[in-house]
Amino acid sequence: KSVKTIETMDKITKLAAKCRIATPHDVVINSECVYTFHSPYTTEKGIVVNLTTFVGSVDELVFTANEDGSESSALFVRICKKRVAKEGINGGNGDAGKTAVKLGVGVEGGFQSDQDKYDIISTYSIVVMGESADGKAQVLVEMPYDESSHNSFPMAVSQSADAIIHHAGLAVKQDLSAWELDDEPKPVSKYAESLPFVENGVKVSPKPPDWKCEKSGDKENLWLNLSDGFIGGGRKNWDGSGGSNGALDHFVETGEKYPLVVKLGTITEDVSTADCYSYAKDEDGPVKIPNLRELLEKRGIIVAGMQKTVKSTAELEVELNATYAFDAITEKGANLIPVAGPGLHGLQNLGNSCYMNSVAQMLFSGTLPELASRYGSNDGKANNSLLKISPTKAPDDLLCQTSKLSNALTSGAFCGPVPASAEVSHPSTSDPKHRLAPRMFKHVVGHDHVDFRTGQQQDAAQYFQYLLEKLDRAELGAGDRLKSKSGAAGPVTSHLFLFKTESRLVCEADKMIKYKENPPETMLSLRIPMSKSTVADSDMPDLKRQKSEDPGDDDKEKKEVPTVTLDACLDDWTAVTTIDDYRWPHLQNSISPATSQTRFVNFPRYLLVHMQRYELGDDWQPYKIEVDIDVPEIISLQKFKGTGPQEGETLVPEEAEGSVESTNVPDTPAIDEGALGQLMDMGFNMNGCKRALMAVGGSNVEAAMNWVFEHNSDPDFNDPVPEGGSITSVAVASVDETVVMSLVDNLGCFTADQVRAAVKHCSGAADRAADWLFSHMDDLDGAIAALENTSVTENSTPKPTTPLEDGDGKYHLVGLISHIGKNTGSGHYVAHIKKEGKWVIFNDEKVALSEHPPTRHAYLYLFQRENTLGAPNLEY
Repeated sequence: KSVKTIETMDKITKLAAKCRIATPHDVVINSECVYTFHSPYTTEKGIVVNLTTFVGSVDELVFTANEDGSESSALFVRICKKRVAKEGINGGNGDAGKTAVKLGVGVEGGFQSDQDKYDIISTYSIVVMGESADGKAQVLVEMPYDESSHNSFPMAVSQSADAIIHHAGLAVKQDLSAWELDDEPKPVSKYAESLPFVENGVKVSPKPPDWKCEKSGDKENLWLNLSDGFIGGGRKNWDGSGGSNGALDHFVETGEKYPLVVKLGTITEDVSTADCYSYAKDEDGPVKIPNLRELLEKRGIIVAGMQKTVKSTAELEVELNATYAFDAITEKGANLIPVAGPGLHGLQNLGNSCYMNSVAQMLFSGTLPELASRYGSNDGKANNSLLKISPTKAPDDLLCQTSKLSNALTSGAFCGPVPASAEVSHPSTSDPKHRLAPRMFKHVVGHDHVDFRTGQQQDAAQYFQYLLEKLDRAELGAGDRLKSKSGAAGPVTSHLFLFKTESRLVCEADKMIKYKENPPETMLSLRIPMSKSTVADSDMPDLKRQKSEDPGDDDKEKKEVPTVTLDACLDDWTAVTTIDDYRWPHLQNSISPATSQTRFVNFPRYLLVHMQRYELGDDWQPYKIEVDIDVPEIISLQKFKGTGPQEGETLVPEEAEGSVESTNVPDTPAIDEGALGQLMDMGFNMNGCKRALMAVGGSNVEAAMNWVFEHNSDPDFNDPVPEGGSITSVAVASVDETVVMSLVDNLGCFTADQVRAAVKHCSGAADRAADWLFSHMDDLDGAIAALENTSVTENSTPKPTTPLEDGDGKYHLVGLISHIGKNTGSGHYVAHIKKEGKWVIFNDEKVALSEHPPTRHAYLYLFQRENTLGAPNLEY
């Protein structure tokens, strides 16, 4: 046995030189597999984390995308966790006990916190994984790693494993970065420079096991007073967890003279990452202490080589907020029948992420068979081509993370037992191995977006469009990872929703007609014409407002709410409108009034309809229109389809269309090659750069950049520049200027350029544009610059040329996203999706059969064309 142990340790020792020690700044993925939602809790094998790359995965996928065989073996630490109910707590079953009578968590009479009810048993082992001849990963060596065996491993291995085990990890780090975006930066303490130091000979042991609260004897959540060396327990958290309060009590008992403390276990060589706090009444919060290193050295603490062994206050706060659910207070949904299984798994709210959860459920839980086939038809293991990417790149790869999410939702592999009722209780009672927290997906979609990278509530409609744009770019660059069943590159995801509209313009001067095909769109945004609303006859029975499952609907004073039909909204969208100052090419570019009417060119496979439920009030604040929308479950749009030029119509001559730019224009300026190179180095398309430089004289880079930001959405922005042509005239506007000027006049505090950027960003919806402007007033110019930079990147992506789908205009309602709240940037989103003929509510983690889907109150409606039901597009 000893010989075998020696041989085993020799295999570990040979790889020890490759081990690295994680710092607080390193990305460590120790809470879930990067390819699947497996975690330390889901199976007895848990996950393994590479001691060199710090990336966690399941055993089978540790050598994914190792085509060159460069890594035939590697060292890992296996992390396994099990949650066990504490003895004597509700009979040891961990279920909800007595009804809470006090609003609080972890306090007498309040809700029980997770740590009140469960113990977490963690086990670790050091593993040598090797790749067999057929490319499969296998365990070559595995030895338990605990306090008794710790010293038997090479120091490099044990230090690396300890750093990974105690690291906050990517999950908390991503939540923390979103939380910090919304939080004030930590100030430098005014007491740091002249802090009193008590020469009492106290030296602090460098060994964590020696640390304990000098009042209670506690060994967790310990804070060192930087003046007199006293070690005391931290304050209690709001849920009852935390420390003994010893450090704060000591501050009071010593006359409040020694206010600065540092959390033991958070000190590393980079002292700026240590958790410091000031108890002084005029600070009372986290602070920075520039001279922390010197103060620690006076107590015998040499920071060189120290490792982080506990979580900071901010990390604990993020975890605490992630597990607390305010639904627990209201106990909503007791009358609903819970369901679980393939396509019926909820998503954890990461903090105001219900907008993302609702969109993800609508797209990736099996409602759209094309996306289920592309992203969710695999078992999440090695045969999934979308996972063919190295572990270090997987967290930031959109296709990989989308496949990870869709596989989990469509397979139901992580579902737990169906609960006895849908009575909502504190989510910490649910087992971690059955929870899906889509952190990596949220990060990879939103990390470079000014809004979606934060922890704030966002607009689900805006997120839907942004997600489609991101998926399109990723799919176009996927290469062999994304092939259709025919072996060719399949169409992009947005193609399922794409439709074009046709504008029929009539010149009032001579009645000549011009047909203009507009750029394709993925969402039909409809204004609600309140002038066409009706109020139900109160004497007629069963015409009460339909009650939804939305929280907040109860206990409202019942009042008569007007109703507008979907047909009325569509009639308003296609109504003839007047344009007072349209410039007509065939009239020598003169201005004459025109009438315009919009119709569909094609009917997409899926039509997403956005209802503009929010408008600006007299106080310039967005408000929700109190109105019911009468939406049938089956609709026909055939009457709204464009017909194109008809016999007997006199059309504006085509040659006149192209003559505008050639009439009375100056000579084309010479393009400076250096300026062109500078613009292209910034990532802009060559044709767009040429157009920008020609518009500003040929050489002014700054002016050309401004032109790019204003015109990058023009239909011809990336088209080749005609020889001898000029770009001095303004291209067709990508937004309705009447909407822009109306908002400028009504809001009164934004420039036309700012409003134009917001309207363009919100796809022409005035209410959403106003909401966006007011929500970014703190740094409006910065927010607009971020949008423009993103837009420039998007315009450099080649557009797909696949013909748009079309068919009969008969549609079936298959999904809803509803919003509760005064505006789209606050409140709560809930999805209702039709599954096998039955409506199901997805309220974050709560999934249940819906009694009354809120079809009259939804914000987004998803329709599927009737002739595609049961006939998915096999190119996906």
